[in-house]
Amino acid sequence: MFVRLIIPLIIFLSAYSVQAITFRSSIDDAKWDLEASKFSCRLSQLIPSFGSAVFEHEAGESVRFILKPTENVHFEDGAKLVAEASPWQSGIAPRFIGSLKAEEGTGYLNVKPVHAKNMLAALYKGMMPTFTSNQWYGTEESLRVSVSAVNFQSAYSDYVGCTEGLLPVNYRQVARTAILFPSSQWRLSDASRERLDMIALYVKNDDSVKAIYVDGHSDSMGRRLMNRDMSKRRAEEVTAYLISLGLDPNAITTRYHGERYPVVENNTKANRDRNRRVTIRLERD
Repeated sequence: MFVRLIIPLIIFLSAYSVQAITFRSSIDDAKWDLEASKFSCRLSQLIPSFGSAVFEHEAGESVRFILKPTENVHFEDGAKLVAEASPWQSGIAPRFIGSLKAEEGTGYLNVKPVHAKNMLAALYKGMMPTFTSNQWYGTEESLRVSVSAVNFQSAYSDYVGCTEGLLPVNYRQVARTAILFPSSQWRLSDASRERLDMIALYVKNDDSVKAIYVDGHSDSMGRRLMNRDMSKRRAEEVTAYLISLGLDPNAITTRYHGERYPVVENNTKANRDRNRRVTIRLERD
């Protein structure tokens, strides 16, 4: 069965590559550039006269790939992604990776993490991830855009070194956080401390975070004044823990609201569980 499928694919790609408009870096010009930080690792290659190919691994996320044409008309009908043998390889069959749709407005091809990992594996083996489309500029000419494997292994080694130094979370993952509490309780659970540990680690590494807002809340069970006092204890417990982790007290604003701002109606146990919370909000410059 595999043989019956792969032979037509080889014949199709061979005919396709002869006739298609093709863009890729030459062996002499192919270059990988790495932008490294604690927040992201970006490994990119310029594709002459077409655009750029970018692997991006953000802190707390999986690697993804984006093909960025300088014009947004190339992949209006989507594209096929195949790993092909490089010019110096012979006898290696192409491998289909996936079908893609272009991002509306930009024309970018955003490759899912599972396919991006397959692309990295193909490049490490010396193969070329290649995007194909049936139309180029809306004409009857077909299009092929290949990512060159030249010099990839050395660049990949530096990229892996970067990913090892990434923070475990990114800003989006910690900018808005809710810590939940059992009824009539204000002490932090082990899970809550672990979450606050992540927030503190991120803040200490991102100088652009200038303010932290801690807001305590309760459900509507019991007397209003008691609920307000409970929300105050919860907020102060979170603030004290963040300060114990080394965050600047002057950057933290602590507030408490009792039952005044529920996220859902206090009409079921599940809803009341959600309303007994402390929210932590980070603000950048």
